[in-house]
Amino acid sequence: MSLVNSIRYNTHMNIKQLLHNITSTEFNFTVKGVCLNSQHIQDGDVFIALQGQSTHGIKHINQAIENGCVAVLIDSEDIECRVPTIRIDDLESYLPVLAKQMYADALNIEIIGITGTNGKTSVACFISQLLTLLGVKNGLIGTLGIGQSEQHSQHTTPDILTLYRTLAGYAKDDIKTAVLEVSSHGIDQNRIAGLNITHAVFTNLTQDHLDYHQDLNTYQSTKARLFSLASVTTTILNRDDKYYANFLKAAKGKKNINFGLEDFDDIRPTEQGFLVTLQSYVFEVPFLGEFNLLNVIAAFHTLKALGFDNEKIIPLLHKLTPPLGRMQKIDNHLVWIDYAHTPDAIENTITSLQQHYPNFKIRLVFGCGGNRDQDKRAKMGKIVSKLANTLILTNDNPRNENPRAIIDDILNGIDDSYEVDITLDRQLAIETAITTLGENECLLIAGKGHETTQQFKDNIIDLNDIQIAQDILKSS
Repeated sequence: MSLVNSIRYNTHMNIKQLLHNITSTEFNFTVKGVCLNSQHIQDGDVFIALQGQSTHGIKHINQAIENGCVAVLIDSEDIECRVPTIRIDDLESYLPVLAKQMYADALNIEIIGITGTNGKTSVACFISQLLTLLGVKNGLIGTLGIGQSEQHSQHTTPDILTLYRTLAGYAKDDIKTAVLEVSSHGIDQNRIAGLNITHAVFTNLTQDHLDYHQDLNTYQSTKARLFSLASVTTTILNRDDKYYANFLKAAKGKKNINFGLEDFDDIRPTEQGFLVTLQSYVFEVPFLGEFNLLNVIAAFHTLKALGFDNEKIIPLLHKLTPPLGRMQKIDNHLVWIDYAHTPDAIENTITSLQQHYPNFKIRLVFGCGGNRDQDKRAKMGKIVSKLANTLILTNDNPRNENPRAIIDDILNGIDDSYEVDITLDRQLAIETAITTLGENECLLIAGKGHETTQQFKDNIIDLNDIQIAQDILKSS
């Protein structure tokens, strides 16, 4: 396989060289890397202790030392520990400088950046798969992790130091192209600063992350910043999305390629996906949902923008496989797992099942995550109660919120006349849904997709929707 996991990339640099143009230091030792996460420290790394989402990195210095860090950079009061500490005011602002100093080879990678509310993972995976099929070694970084590694970031777009380290590793492995999911958080928090993003893809924009961005306009303008980067030469934009004009404006001066469903000459739904015609080629796209057709055509146009001919790309489109937990059918059963966790995504997944299975009822299992945009919960409740025939509400990742309070927020959007089952135990909810599924019913388990854990206030437990469904179906 051409996907490569290079997270273990190390280089060697003197601490004085690393901190050149940042601060002077009397220390004189070799550094092998720089890292923000104490859990991911490798021997010879410098640990950068900054304020995180919940705690300050200072509280994790001992763990970093145990994992092999040789020094600590801090932005607060002086501290004493077993390794040298160097205080740098406004340390966070120097992260791009440190990244470039330590991992200069990362700048040699040509990056395809994909942003949008939904579809980032699918489009990124499809582009990477097509590149692989065409013999182009490439790296893939996003929600599902880095390459094929088991290391999953807490974020769609990793922190800037992890990102640069990974890309420098790709360069060492003679990889010249990387496919990167670019989240709004990643843009706003400067995680992609200085990278050689040459092609930028826009999938769609709907409500999400308003707990962070406060309003949709801010969310939209943040994502649009990707398309105005000086490094971007070509943009690939979804003209079917209502925000297309905004992103086209942000991409002023770039070469623009747009895509939409009308790029297909003919579309016919089947139980397995779609039979389509594209520029005289007739083939099957093995995915449910028109949103997946948009994902496929986005990948197609991206490959064209990279210089590949239709004759090379189109015959490969039927070979694409879905990313883990994205409209994933469980074996030969009418059970699907999907990551849908926004109003638009949940509506698209249900209506897709209705399109492909018009004579079947739809049963849905879903919940909403805690410590996230609360406004979307009632909206999602309203949508699913109008589209799904039967509904089981359950926990997603409650995090620090009361699970029942999250359910109540969803119920605020559901009419009292609509019957709802509530089973907070997600595994039990899935088991109940599958074991009681009728012959003419499809089941959609939404919200967590590929995730393998469930987050509560006090603990994180193992929980994998895909594995649970597979185990139940095998035993039934």
